[in-house]
Amino acid sequence: MAAYGFTDYFENAVLKKRPYLRKESCIRVVEDPLRSEPQEHNRVRFWARVPDLDGRYLRVITLADRRTIHNAFLDRRFTP
Repeated sequence: MAAYGFTDYFENAVLKKRPYLRKESCIRVVEDPLRSEPQEHNRVRFWARVPDLDGRYLRVITLADRRTIHNAFLDRRFTP
C-alpha cells in the first residue's frame, strides 16, 4: 500500500462529522475506484462501493497528488 496522508480538515472535521468513516475504507476507494475524475481547485474525486457501509457508494476527495485525502462522504446520487 502506498503512503497516504490526510489533511487537517479531514482529521479534525470530516472524521468527527462522519463517525462511520474509516481511513482504510477511504484508501481502498482511492486505490480501486469505480470512477475517478478531476475536480476544481486541484482536487480529484474517487467513487467506489464500500461493503462496510452496507454497499453504499463513498466519494473520496484527494489533493492533486492523489495521496492526500481531504474529504469523504456517502454519495447517494452516484450511479455507476
